[in-house]
Amino acid sequence: MLAPAHRLNAFVEWPAEPLHVGDTPVYVDFTTSVLDRDRLLSGGAASEIDRGHGALAALRRNLRRVTNPDGGTRRNLDVFLDRLRARHTRPTVLVVGGGEIGNGADRLYSDPGVEVLAFDIYASPHVQFVADGHRIPFADGVVHGVVVQAVLEHVLDPATVVAEIHRVLVPGGLVYAETPFLQQVHEGPYDFTRFTESGHRWLFRGFDRVGSGVVGGPGVQLIWTVGAVVTGLTRSRAAGRAVRLALFWLRLLDRVIPEPFQSDGACGVWFLGARSDTPLPASAMPGEYRGAQ
Repeated sequence: MLAPAHRLNAFVEWPAEPLHVGDTPVYVDFTTSVLDRDRLLSGGAASEIDRGHGALAALRRNLRRVTNPDGGTRRNLDVFLDRLRARHTRPTVLVVGGGEIGNGADRLYSDPGVEVLAFDIYASPHVQFVADGHRIPFADGVVHGVVVQAVLEHVLDPATVVAEIHRVLVPGGLVYAETPFLQQVHEGPYDFTRFTESGHRWLFRGFDRVGSGVVGGPGVQLIWTVGAVVTGLTRSRAAGRAVRLALFWLRLLDRVIPEPFQSDGACGVWFLGARSDTPLPASAMPGEYRGAQ
């Protein structure tokens, strides 16, 4: 469950007193971040992306669950948590980009045996502090696990963020990541990168693979693509969302498409790994390919 805000003091290592927006501390090096200091402070550290509120936000979350099934994420996080609890009495998990609870990630927050620390580049009820993942304000080797779900496409330098994740994990600590592959732009000016499953593996080359795979295969990807076509033709994002909802049944195609073919046409990919001191060599990468070609 979300740790009390005062628990941050046991983890934070920052060269200066943080700024505050209300009760939320802000640990950002504005000289290297996409965040603008004056805009962040004057805006109350609110999200610059419209995420909806109340019933609208709930409707969007439910739409994502219909078109993007979260059963795989739930199973993966069960493995992640089981492995952490097997090694640690009360593991600490850092959520990078935790401003919203991710699809299928609610069990992480509802587990009383896990202490969750979370941050994002904006303030929300689900985070204890604001920070930029390119410079996580924690000391080395202080958390047992990290979850970074649907975040690495929104950072300028994913390799730097993953290096920071590696740094703050204890030896053998676990990371769970989900990142888009064939998915349309979302969050507009804060969307930068996509990864094949092989590219995702190379990104996490400092970790021993526990498991990896697809988050939504070609069926889910097709829902997104048709929705994008309708959005473009109608100039209406609402129309695109309505079409994606109507085509939810296309996700059933992924039940009959073999996993290697899913990998080559996936909507997104996931990786679960353990922190290693021996990076995967470049020569090993061809053997890491898990597709059908």
